[in-house]
Amino acid sequence: MGVNVDLTIVWAGVIAFAVAMYVVMDGFDLGIGILFPGFKVGKERDMAMNAIAPVWDGNETWLVLGGGGLMAAFPLAYAIVLPALYAPLIAMLLGLVFRGVAFEFRWRHLGHQRWWDLGFCAGSFVATFAQGVALGALLQGITVTGRAYGGGWWDWLTPFTLLTGASLIAGYALLGACWLLWKTEGALRDDARRYARWLVPVLMAAIALVSAATPFLEGKYYQRWFAWPSVLATAQVPLLVAIVTALLWRSIAKGRDRTPFLLTLALFGLSMAGLAISIWPDVIPGRVDIWTAAAPERSQIFMLVGAAVLVPVILAYTGWAYWVFRGKISEAGYH
Repeated sequence: MGVNVDLTIVWAGVIAFAVAMYVVMDGFDLGIGILFPGFKVGKERDMAMNAIAPVWDGNETWLVLGGGGLMAAFPLAYAIVLPALYAPLIAMLLGLVFRGVAFEFRWRHLGHQRWWDLGFCAGSFVATFAQGVALGALLQGITVTGRAYGGGWWDWLTPFTLLTGASLIAGYALLGACWLLWKTEGALRDDARRYARWLVPVLMAAIALVSAATPFLEGKYYQRWFAWPSVLATAQVPLLVAIVTALLWRSIAKGRDRTPFLLTLALFGLSMAGLAISIWPDVIPGRVDIWTAAAPERSQIFMLVGAAVLVPVILAYTGWAYWVFRGKISEAGYH
């Protein structure tokens, strides 16, 4: 008896997984870059850098996989989304490049270290804000004419996209602070705990504002969230967010190490679940669904063979790197 597998859904899952892994893994080091000016020059900043040095570069593998997978598996969506979001995507890539350069040069050019520190922070801030703006622009809708982008250069710039950009900054900053809670000790950990405590209500306010605005951007969003009886299921998402937030606040107050980071990841996971509820099964919300945008079946099969090999390899070497550097970082190094 044959099994009929919808390869389009499989590829949508692969790309969603890659994007989720990128947000989880690159989010905390971008967050540390955003918080960087708040750390004392010298040992604190060096410890913050060392807390991400073994893993930060490999984290961006998932961004390459997500972007490359979108181009290969959903070429129509790629051809429409890219022209619509040229400005924020270019800003994101420039921010990531500048951040990487600053990360390396701050250790090798000590006379200008403060400028490289500023570059590291600016690159992290720009890359994060651009990612949030791009997400907001996708959510608010992209003008499609035929099989091409039909809008203008500045269509992505709206109050809603600025809100999503600022929200992601708050989210990544909290993720970075909680990573430092887990991985560092001493004065740096105390600073991270202080930042985490005031970032929790900031992030909750941002999530509330974005969540309140999203259902009114597109008629389908409102129906997916509030139509009966599906509202009985979708209502569990904000309920879970409230529960996780209370647990997060309590764990930070009690000075836990690992728990705040894991609970912040749970908040990101719930936010992604809310995003999926809003847009599924569209790849360009309200305009193009995943089946319309998909590549031919033979192409999907060919690429899936490569993904079946590469994804486990990436997971293996990423897991090994995190395992090797699983200890806390102090002034003397990992222990």
